[in-house]
Amino acid sequence: MKYPQWAGLACLTMSFSASAQTMLYGLLDTGIERANNINARGDTALRMPSLTGSFPSRLGLRGAEDLGGGNALVFQLETGLGLDTGTAGQGGRLFGRQSWVGIKGGFGSLTVGRQSNMSFHALVKADVAGPAIHGVTNMDSYIPNARSDNSLAYLGTFGNAVLGASYSFGRDASPPGGAGPGATSCPGEQAGDARACRQATAMLGYDTGQWGIYASSDWQHGGTGATNGLGKSSDTDRRRVLSAYRQFDGVKLGAGWLRRNTVSSVPAASDLYFVGASIARGLWTGDVQYSRLKVRASANVSALYVARLSYHLSRRTALYASLGYIQNHGAAAVAVDSGGTVGKGMRQSGQMLGLRHSF
Repeated sequence: MKYPQWAGLACLTMSFSASAQTMLYGLLDTGIERANNINARGDTALRMPSLTGSFPSRLGLRGAEDLGGGNALVFQLETGLGLDTGTAGQGGRLFGRQSWVGIKGGFGSLTVGRQSNMSFHALVKADVAGPAIHGVTNMDSYIPNARSDNSLAYLGTFGNAVLGASYSFGRDASPPGGAGPGATSCPGEQAGDARACRQATAMLGYDTGQWGIYASSDWQHGGTGATNGLGKSSDTDRRRVLSAYRQFDGVKLGAGWLRRNTVSSVPAASDLYFVGASIARGLWTGDVQYSRLKVRASANVSALYVARLSYHLSRRTALYASLGYIQNHGAAAVAVDSGGTVGKGMRQSGQMLGLRHSF
């Protein structure tokens, strides 16, 4: 008799609980969105997005087992969810968001598997809008998908200093198309070409809990069949990040800069800037953010304005309204919404009403 995937997950949770501190958690977020100018004809669409509302929907397990001496075994298994259709995210992977195990202690943590890399850690606190349907992540689909397959990662905090690095032997086994906007079809780990699909990221930060500044570097190699113009292992895609945040009295400010350089048969370079603020007062939270993407040596520029208002029905449940407006210049065609489309050089607005619950 065959059982559903999640029946196996429930059994796995019970068996882990007998020997480790394990938690089942999740976040459910969906709503209705309207966007105009989704093509060159200027058509309007009313839809329920698959990717995200204010935060990506997910279901996961995380836990730890005390090994003594201040050390612990730690793990995390997390799948993305498309609430509109009930499908798993990241191309249908069972644990497409996180799938790793490692050791944690006074030295930091050392983990292996599919996991967020240092580009994610360098941006997460400064990006006040987060991986939302209207946000800076629309400017570069890699930002909300900054995860690496087959990776070894280190992350450590020493006083206020934060250090991190990761290395992947094959950064992305997902084929393009159905596997989401971050899929690049670069599994690597092949004999005879040690550089194919390898990836290295590194991060340095200083964080007091009230303010912080981070810098990171992300270096990806291409491989046979890989997308984004990286069809050879000698092709490279590099992102450098500088970000900062400050929070006080229910206010959070964040800003960042991401420079991208692609060296391939079709070279490209761009600069992405963003600045935002979040204000929490009682049951209300308001977020605003501006981001700008400039493709160097071209007339392609996109500027995105975002505003979001959330009302908290409880500690775990909130209603929200999100507004986005984008201006594209030249041949730029960055959509106002995550996973959306827009005609080249066109302006576009999007509105969404949604509901979010965490557990």
